[in-house]
Amino acid sequence: MDHETESTMAAVGPRLKGLRSQRNLSLTSLAQATGISLSTLSRLETGQRRPTLELLLPLARELRVDIGELIGAPQTGDPRLHLEPVTRHGMTMLPLTRRAGSLQAYKLIISPRMRSPEPEQASHEGYEWLYVLDGRLRLILGDNDLIMGPGEAAEFDTRTPHWFGNADEHPVEILSLLGRQGERAHLRARTVPPKRTTTGTE
Repeated sequence: MDHETESTMAAVGPRLKGLRSQRNLSLTSLAQATGISLSTLSRLETGQRRPTLELLLPLARELRVDIGELIGAPQTGDPRLHLEPVTRHGMTMLPLTRRAGSLQAYKLIISPRMRSPEPEQASHEGYEWLYVLDGRLRLILGDNDLIMGPGEAAEFDTRTPHWFGNADEHPVEILSLLGRQGERAHLRARTVPPKRTTTGTE
């Protein structure tokens, strides 16, 4: 195997991990969806297992990407994006970029059923920038509980525990940029005031 081919195949692991993280998939869930063992997936991501066509086909299908994106094949001259939306748990995600390993852009449409009385915050490596196109977005970032409307933006280190979803019973549409770096944007959102409790002495 020549050096260029070897370098290309070695890059599959980081690309696979990046695509899986962007889709909020655990190794376990990806293993169940593709039928590939958990240990094999783990070795693929760390470069300890050489990728084969039999492994790449189900992974590309589940991650909704071309095999060329997994292995970093050069782009054709066609600038158009042919990317399919993905819907999971009431959230429709339309990718606006296709190149793994760089800044990723998505349009997200979140239905009201994403609302939860006790949202579960998550954290992961990276940086995110959110821009509200339509509707009202609730963003919980660490100890901050924020409501954002159309035209408002927020940015944050995704290692901070976070959750976002509908602020009311209407759908919300947002743009999301994910990556290691991001443009600085001003946070323009108001903090939800804590609910007051009344007592008989008031």
